[in-house]
Amino acid sequence: MENVYQALDSLGIKYKKFDHQVVYTVKDADKLGLEIEGGVNKSLFLRNKKGDKHYLILIKGTKRLDLKNLEKLLGETRLSFASAERMMKYLGVTPGSVSPFGLINDINKEVVVIVNNQLLTYQNLAFHPNLNTQTITLSMEDFQKYLSSTGNKILYSDL
Repeated sequence: MENVYQALDSLGIKYKKFDHQVVYTVKDADKLGLEIEGGVNKSLFLRNKKGDKHYLILIKGTKRLDLKNLEKLLGETRLSFASAERMMKYLGVTPGSVSPFGLINDINKEVVVIVNNQLLTYQNLAFHPNLNTQTITLSMEDFQKYLSSTGNKILYSDL
């Protein structure tokens, strides 16, 4: 988690940090009633059938992901949620803590990031800093600066 703050600080990215009880889903976070200024979104970590490709999907929190359309977009035959072991191996996170900040742990840049275009309409976004007892917000401009700094392949799509 400290690596997230160090990475953001080294990029000159401003953020606001919120401490809270453990949350695993967008619904859990909504129940907290926190006054967080940022687009509600969710981060999903998927793998292909062979298990040799991994995808971090960033979508609007109220949006349901259509896996069949995503498979067509990526040219994959079957996508599924990655296991806790894969989350730890590729992103250094546990279930409930998946976020784009896990990319700092993807040393080999193997994870492809897919950002839902609806997120681009927000001025600020909120994510866990690899720990689901905290949330940080940052501007869209700084979020894109962070994503660019990771070296991972980034795709934007309407999903």
